[in-house]
Amino acid sequence: MTYAVVDSPLGPLTVVGTDAGELTGLYMDRQRYRPEQSGFGDRDDAALPAVVEQLDEYFHHGRTTFDVPLHLVGTPFQREVWAALQDIPYGRTTTYGGLAETLGLKPGSARAVGLANGKNPVSIIVPCHRLVGSTGNLTGYGGGIERKQALLDHERGEKLLTG
Repeated sequence: MTYAVVDSPLGPLTVVGTDAGELTGLYMDRQRYRPEQSGFGDRDDAALPAVVEQLDEYFHHGRTTFDVPLHLVGTPFQREVWAALQDIPYGRTTTYGGLAETLGLKPGSARAVGLANGKNPVSIIVPCHRLVGSTGNLTGYGGGIERKQALLDHERGEKLLTG
């Protein structure tokens, strides 16, 4: 395992990956559910160059999708939710209940989707910020509601807030 810390308009981002270059984590500072840094391996700010490049392109409107290799560790249900998140188009949102319905889950499964969403280890690239409450209001986000709003504004072509 290795990690790099990169600057972004949202503040420093820590990208974590395998020695084979697969992304296992992308964390904001003060992010809920952020693992202990001691588990990230050795710091190498030149690590994961494709991830760093694609994030830079995303923040400067040159990229709307990501194609870096991912190695996501979670339960089968979490991985199913995380895969479905990647199908939500850039600049669009869906509700927790809407994603549950897309996955063919029983009515009332929005909470389970929300819990899996909250454990997403690769924010931004696996776009958990694109899930909103049933009324369209912003709800919890591991990086903070302000950052969730900033990412959504960015994807709608509005100015990205600095962090």
